[in-house]
Amino acid sequence: MRIDLHTHSTASDGTDTPAQLVRNAAAAGLDVVALTDHDTTRGHAQAVAALPAGLTLVTGAELSCRLDGVGLHMLAYLFDPEEPELARERELVRDDRVPRAKAMVGKLQELGVQVAWEQVARIAGDGSVGRPHIAEALVELGVVPTVSDAFTPDWLADGGRAYAEKHELDPFDAIRLVKAAGGVTVFAHPAAVKRGQVVPEAAIAELAAAGLDGIEVDHMDHDPATRTRLHGLAADLGLLATGSSDYHGSRKTCVLGEFTTDPEIYGEITRRATGAFPVPGAGGRPAA
Repeated sequence: MRIDLHTHSTASDGTDTPAQLVRNAAAAGLDVVALTDHDTTRGHAQAVAALPAGLTLVTGAELSCRLDGVGLHMLAYLFDPEEPELARERELVRDDRVPRAKAMVGKLQELGVQVAWEQVARIAGDGSVGRPHIAEALVELGVVPTVSDAFTPDWLADGGRAYAEKHELDPFDAIRLVKAAGGVTVFAHPAAVKRGQVVPEAAIAELAAAGLDGIEVDHMDHDPATRTRLHGLAADLGLLATGSSDYHGSRKTCVLGEFTTDPEIYGEITRRATGAFPVPGAGGRPAA
Protein backbone atom coordinates (compact mmCIF):
# COMPACT_ATOMS: atom_id res chain seq x y z
CA MET A 1 0.00 0.00 0.00
CA ARG A 2 1.13 3.57 -0.76
CA ILE A 3 -0.20 5.95 1.88
CA ASP A 4 0.24 9.75 1.87
CA LEU A 5 -1.14 11.38 5.02
CA HIS A 6 -0.60 15.11 4.39
CA THR A 7 -2.02 17.04 1.43
CA HIS A 8 -3.69 20.39 0.76
CA SER A 9 -6.36 21.58 -1.65
CA THR A 10 -7.87 24.92 -2.67
CA ALA A 11 -9.90 24.74 0.55
CA SER A 12 -6.73 26.17 2.12
CA ASP A 13 -3.48 26.85 0.26
CA GLY A 14 -3.19 24.11 -2.36
CA THR A 15 -3.80 24.60 -6.07
CA ASP A 16 -5.84 21.42 -6.74
CA THR A 17 -9.51 21.41 -5.90
CA PRO A 18 -10.40 18.59 -3.49
CA ALA A 19 -11.86 16.65 -6.44
CA GLN A 20 -8.73 17.17 -8.52
CA LEU A 21 -6.55 16.17 -5.60
CA VAL A 22 -8.15 12.77 -5.09
CA ARG A 23 -8.07 12.07 -8.83
CA ASN A 24 -4.40 13.06 -8.95
CA ALA A 25 -3.70 10.88 -5.91
CA ALA A 26 -5.21 7.88 -7.68
CA ALA A 27 -3.24 8.67 -10.84
CA ALA A 28 -0.06 8.83 -8.73
CA GLY A 29 -0.65 5.25 -7.60
CA LEU A 30 -1.70 6.01 -4.04
CA ASP A 31 -3.96 3.65 -2.14
CA VAL A 32 -4.70 6.06 0.72
CA VAL A 33 -4.57 9.87 0.84
CA ALA A 34 -5.37 12.25 3.70
CA LEU A 35 -6.83 15.69 2.99
CA THR A 36 -5.45 17.95 5.72
CA ASP A 37 -6.20 21.54 4.79
CA HIS A 38 -5.21 24.27 7.23
CA ASP A 39 -7.76 24.66 10.03
CA THR A 40 -10.68 23.62 7.83
CA THR A 41 -12.65 20.56 6.76
CA ARG A 42 -14.46 22.43 3.98
CA GLY A 43 -12.94 20.30 1.19
CA HIS A 44 -13.94 16.92 2.58
CA ALA A 45 -17.39 16.64 0.98
CA GLN A 46 -16.11 17.44 -2.50
CA ALA A 47 -13.24 14.99 -2.11
CA VAL A 48 -15.61 12.22 -0.99
CA ALA A 49 -17.98 12.91 -3.88
CA ALA A 50 -15.17 12.57 -6.44
CA LEU A 51 -13.24 9.75 -4.74
CA PRO A 52 -12.09 7.22 -7.35
CA ALA A 53 -12.55 3.51 -6.85
CA GLY A 54 -9.45 1.97 -5.29
CA LEU A 55 -8.48 5.09 -3.33
CA THR A 56 -9.31 5.56 0.36
CA LEU A 57 -9.69 9.05 1.84
CA VAL A 58 -8.60 9.91 5.37
CA THR A 59 -10.33 13.10 6.51
CA GLY A 60 -8.29 15.51 8.59
CA ALA A 61 -6.94 19.02 9.09
CA GLU A 62 -3.65 20.72 9.88
CA LEU A 63 -4.14 22.84 12.99
CA SER A 64 -2.15 26.04 13.56
CA CYS A 65 -0.50 25.95 16.99
CA ARG A 66 2.10 27.91 18.96
CA LEU A 67 4.25 26.84 21.90
CA ASP A 68 6.50 29.29 23.79
CA GLY A 69 6.48 31.64 20.81
CA VAL A 70 7.31 28.94 18.26
CA GLY A 71 4.77 28.09 15.55
CA LEU A 72 4.00 24.44 14.89
CA HIS A 73 1.42 22.47 12.95
CA MET A 74 -0.62 19.58 14.32
CA LEU A 75 -2.11 17.08 11.89
CA ALA A 76 -5.46 15.83 13.15
CA TYR A 77 -6.96 12.72 11.58
CA LEU A 78 -10.40 11.15 11.60
CA PHE A 79 -11.99 13.45 14.18
CA ASP A 80 -15.67 14.32 14.36
CA PRO A 81 -15.86 17.63 12.43
CA GLU A 82 -19.07 18.58 14.25
CA GLU A 83 -17.58 18.37 17.75
CA PRO A 84 -18.39 21.90 18.96
CA GLU A 85 -15.30 22.91 20.94
CA LEU A 86 -12.82 21.86 18.24
CA ALA A 87 -15.04 23.39 15.54
CA ARG A 88 -15.12 26.67 17.44
CA GLU A 89 -11.32 26.80 17.74
CA ARG A 90 -10.89 26.10 14.02
CA GLU A 91 -13.30 28.93 13.27
CA LEU A 92 -11.34 31.34 15.48
CA VAL A 93 -8.15 30.53 13.62
CA ARG A 94 -9.83 30.89 10.21
CA ASP A 95 -11.48 34.19 11.17
CA ASP A 96 -8.09 35.63 12.11
CA ARG A 97 -6.45 34.69 8.82
CA VAL A 98 -7.71 37.67 6.79
CA PRO A 99 -6.71 40.40 9.28
CA ARG A 100 -3.35 38.71 9.72
CA ALA A 101 -2.74 38.45 5.98
CA LYS A 102 -3.71 42.11 5.51
CA ALA A 103 -1.25 43.06 8.25
CA MET A 104 1.52 41.16 6.45
CA VAL A 105 0.66 42.88 3.18
CA GLY A 106 0.92 46.20 4.99
CA LYS A 107 4.36 45.29 6.35
CA LEU A 108 5.54 44.31 2.88
CA GLN A 109 4.33 47.63 1.51
CA GLU A 110 6.32 49.41 4.24
CA LEU A 111 9.36 47.46 3.04
CA GLY A 112 8.83 48.82 -0.47
CA VAL A 113 7.19 45.74 -1.99
CA GLN A 114 4.40 46.72 -4.41
CA VAL A 115 2.03 43.98 -3.29
CA ALA A 116 -1.70 44.65 -3.02
CA TRP A 117 -4.33 42.91 -0.90
CA GLU A 118 -6.41 42.40 -4.06
CA GLN A 119 -3.54 40.39 -5.57
CA VAL A 120 -3.30 38.11 -2.52
CA ALA A 121 -7.10 37.70 -2.39
CA ARG A 122 -7.12 36.70 -6.07
CA ILE A 123 -4.45 34.07 -5.46
CA ALA A 124 -6.25 32.68 -2.40
CA GLY A 125 -9.61 32.47 -4.19
CA ASP A 126 -12.06 30.58 -2.00
CA GLY A 127 -9.30 29.07 0.14
CA SER A 128 -8.34 30.04 3.68
CA VAL A 129 -5.82 32.80 3.03
CA GLY A 130 -2.35 32.20 4.43
CA ARG A 131 1.32 32.89 4.04
CA PRO A 132 1.72 30.67 0.92
CA HIS A 133 -0.70 32.94 -0.94
CA ILE A 134 1.35 36.00 0.04
CA ALA A 135 4.49 34.12 -0.94
CA GLU A 136 3.02 33.41 -4.37
CA ALA A 137 2.30 37.12 -4.76
CA LEU A 138 5.98 37.79 -4.05
CA VAL A 139 6.90 35.27 -6.75
CA GLU A 140 4.55 36.98 -9.22
CA LEU A 141 6.22 40.31 -8.44
CA GLY A 142 9.70 38.85 -8.92
CA VAL A 143 10.70 39.56 -5.32
CA VAL A 144 11.65 35.91 -4.70
CA PRO A 145 12.12 33.07 -7.19
CA THR A 146 9.98 30.45 -5.41
CA VAL A 147 7.34 30.22 -2.69
CA SER A 148 9.85 28.52 -0.38
CA ASP A 149 12.25 31.46 -0.78
CA ALA A 150 9.64 33.75 0.78
CA PHE A 151 9.76 31.82 4.05
CA THR A 152 12.96 33.44 5.33
CA PRO A 153 13.65 36.04 8.05
CA ASP A 154 13.81 38.65 5.29
CA TRP A 155 10.16 38.03 4.46
CA LEU A 156 7.51 35.68 5.87
CA ALA A 157 9.23 33.26 8.25
CA ASP A 158 8.21 33.29 11.92
CA GLY A 159 9.62 36.52 13.30
CA GLY A 160 10.52 37.75 9.80
CA ARG A 161 10.30 41.36 8.71
CA ALA A 162 6.82 40.91 7.24
CA TYR A 163 5.52 38.35 9.74
CA ALA A 164 2.33 38.95 11.70
CA GLU A 165 0.83 36.73 14.35
CA LYS A 166 -2.62 35.14 14.27
CA HIS A 167 -4.80 33.22 16.69
CA GLU A 168 -3.24 29.80 17.20
CA LEU A 169 -3.97 26.86 19.45
CA ASP A 170 -1.81 25.75 22.32
CA PRO A 171 -0.66 22.30 21.09
CA PHE A 172 -1.60 20.68 24.40
CA ASP A 173 -5.12 22.05 23.95
CA ALA A 174 -5.08 20.82 20.34
CA ILE A 175 -4.24 17.30 21.48
CA ARG A 176 -7.00 17.41 24.09
CA LEU A 177 -9.60 18.78 21.67
CA VAL A 178 -8.79 16.33 18.87
CA LYS A 179 -8.89 13.38 21.27
CA ALA A 180 -12.23 14.58 22.64
CA ALA A 181 -13.48 14.59 19.03
CA GLY A 182 -12.30 11.01 18.53
CA GLY A 183 -9.26 11.91 16.42
CA VAL A 184 -5.55 11.16 16.24
CA THR A 185 -2.76 13.77 16.41
CA VAL A 186 0.58 13.83 14.57
CA PHE A 187 3.09 16.67 14.90
CA ALA A 188 3.78 17.84 11.33
CA HIS A 189 7.38 18.32 10.10
CA PRO A 190 8.70 18.90 13.64
CA ALA A 191 12.32 19.55 12.58
CA ALA A 192 11.77 21.72 9.49
CA VAL A 193 14.44 24.22 10.51
CA LYS A 194 14.44 26.00 7.15
CA ARG A 195 10.91 27.21 7.95
CA GLY A 196 12.17 28.92 11.10
CA GLN A 197 12.59 28.06 14.76
CA VAL A 198 11.41 24.60 15.85
CA VAL A 199 10.42 23.30 19.26
CA PRO A 200 13.05 21.31 21.18
CA GLU A 201 12.87 17.56 21.55
CA ALA A 202 12.09 18.01 25.25
CA ALA A 203 8.86 19.72 24.23
CA ILE A 204 8.00 16.83 21.90
CA ALA A 205 8.47 14.51 24.86
CA GLU A 206 6.04 16.65 26.88
CA LEU A 207 3.53 16.53 24.04
CA ALA A 208 3.93 12.74 23.89
CA ALA A 209 3.22 12.52 27.61
CA ALA A 210 0.08 14.61 27.03
CA GLY A 211 -1.25 12.16 24.45
CA LEU A 212 0.37 13.07 21.13
CA ASP A 213 0.05 10.02 18.87
CA GLY A 214 2.88 10.55 16.40
CA ILE A 215 5.37 12.72 14.56
CA GLU A 216 5.76 13.22 10.84
CA VAL A 217 9.26 11.91 10.17
CA ASP A 218 9.62 11.31 6.43
CA HIS A 219 9.02 14.75 4.90
CA MET A 220 10.68 16.87 2.24
CA ASP A 221 11.89 19.40 4.84
CA HIS A 222 13.81 16.73 6.78
CA ASP A 223 17.19 15.64 5.42
CA PRO A 224 18.25 11.97 5.76
CA ALA A 225 20.14 12.54 9.03
CA THR A 226 17.13 14.33 10.52
CA ARG A 227 14.79 11.56 9.46
CA THR A 228 17.05 8.99 11.10
CA ARG A 229 17.17 11.03 14.32
CA LEU A 230 13.39 11.49 14.35
CA HIS A 231 12.75 7.78 13.80
CA GLY A 232 14.86 7.16 16.88
CA LEU A 233 13.01 9.83 18.85
CA ALA A 234 9.65 8.35 17.88
CA ALA A 235 10.79 4.91 19.04
CA ASP A 236 12.09 6.31 22.33
CA LEU A 237 8.84 8.16 23.04
CA GLY A 238 6.48 5.46 21.81
CA LEU A 239 5.17 7.67 19.01
CA LEU A 240 3.94 6.65 15.59
CA ALA A 241 6.29 7.74 12.78
CA THR A 242 4.51 8.84 9.62
CA GLY A 243 5.63 9.91 6.15
CA SER A 244 3.87 12.32 3.82
CA SER A 245 4.33 14.58 0.83
CA ASP A 246 2.77 17.80 2.21
CA TYR A 247 1.47 18.22 -1.34
CA HIS A 248 0.22 21.69 -2.32
CA GLY A 249 -0.26 21.18 -6.07
CA SER A 250 1.84 23.55 -8.15
CA ARG A 251 2.53 25.85 -5.19
CA LYS A 252 5.39 23.60 -3.97
CA THR A 253 7.81 21.23 -5.65
CA CYS A 254 6.78 18.13 -3.68
CA VAL A 255 4.73 15.48 -5.48
CA LEU A 256 2.04 13.14 -4.24
CA GLY A 257 3.53 10.04 -2.65
CA GLU A 258 7.02 11.55 -2.42
CA PHE A 259 7.09 10.20 1.14
CA THR A 260 4.65 7.63 2.48
CA THR A 261 3.48 6.02 5.72
CA ASP A 262 4.04 2.39 6.65
CA PRO A 263 0.77 0.42 6.39
CA GLU A 264 1.14 -0.82 9.98
CA ILE A 265 1.34 2.77 11.23
CA TYR A 266 -1.70 3.69 9.14
CA GLY A 267 -3.55 0.73 10.60
CA GLU A 268 -2.76 1.91 14.11
CA ILE A 269 -4.01 5.42 13.33
CA THR A 270 -7.32 4.05 12.07
CA ARG A 271 -7.56 1.72 15.08
CA ARG A 272 -7.20 4.64 17.50
CA ALA A 273 -9.70 6.89 15.74
CA THR A 274 -13.34 6.90 16.82
CA GLY A 275 -14.60 10.24 15.49
CA ALA A 276 -14.65 9.31 11.81
CA PHE A 277 -13.52 6.48 9.58
CA PRO A 278 -11.59 6.25 6.29
CA VAL A 279 -13.81 6.53 3.23
CA PRO A 280 -13.26 3.95 0.47
CA GLY A 281 -13.66 5.20 -3.07
CA ALA A 282 -16.74 4.09 -4.96
CA GLY A 283 -15.95 5.57 -8.35
CA GLY A 284 -16.69 9.22 -7.70
CA ARG A 285 -18.41 11.62 -10.04
CA PRO A 286 -16.97 14.39 -12.21
CA ALA A 287 -16.26 17.59 -10.29
CA ALA A 288 -14.39 20.78 -11.02
